[in-house]
Amino acid sequence: MTEPRPRRSVLYLPGANERALEKAKTLPADALILDLEDAVAPDAKEAARERVCAAVGSYDAREVTIRVNGLDTEWHDADLRAAASAGPAAVVVPKVNSATEVHNIERALELGGAPEHTKIWAMVETPVAMLHAEEIAAASDRLTVLVLGTNDLAKELHAEFVPGRAPLLGGLSLCLLAARATGKVILDGVYNDVKDTAGFEAECRQGREFGFDGKTLIHPSQVEPANRVFAPSTEEIDHAHRVITAFEEASAQGRAVVTVDGRMIENLHVDNARRVLALAEAIEGK
Repeated sequence: MTEPRPRRSVLYLPGANERALEKAKTLPADALILDLEDAVAPDAKEAARERVCAAVGSYDAREVTIRVNGLDTEWHDADLRAAASAGPAAVVVPKVNSATEVHNIERALELGGAPEHTKIWAMVETPVAMLHAEEIAAASDRLTVLVLGTNDLAKELHAEFVPGRAPLLGGLSLCLLAARATGKVILDGVYNDVKDTAGFEAECRQGREFGFDGKTLIHPSQVEPANRVFAPSTEEIDHAHRVITAFEEASAQGRAVVTVDGRMIENLHVDNARRVLALAEAIEGK
């Protein structure tokens, strides 16, 4: 099993805001997205590009990515070239709708001299992307993460924002299936009301229950609850240890039936327990 990298909290930072970029050095977010797209006005794009690329190496061991402007914009090609040269952990690309687009992004990064460690994070945020999520996820080994763009998805569906996100659940499920089928990480979309702490935490819990690896964030106040919700609890870690111990003891004794807390344990439960412990160790080692 590959050692997991925690991505519980993935914070967007406006590339035009030097103060926000500086403040992020003190925040315990697992990963950062230095944003050149939505958070930057058209007349500030070039300056933000220079600032973001210069800042890539300023965040210690944190996973730092750059979100470029979309494929259909006038800034996309220049953003990709600059990001390739800067060599972040990944380039986050909005509104990826097909495997062909992934191939084009990959080719542009290679031509720009991007180092091998610079991966592709594809944002899936349209009905077309939901229906083609598996082919997008499988298009390249360089693509390692799917990022849900729930605001744009809701807009294109003409859906309302309601607690529980019922209008979006079909799309979320398709993308989760695609990520797990292809061995990719998947991040949940943002929560818009930064003052609604209870609603945000409830959506984090829903995302974790669904199977998301973490959540994208728009405000520093959202980092702590996301880190807490997407991390294994003390009880989960204890249970994982007991599952593995009980299974190993039973195997050594030649017993086929194992129970923990009154429930039968199979290989799948042991695999899940090992995943929980690996994630907990990775978080502890940050």
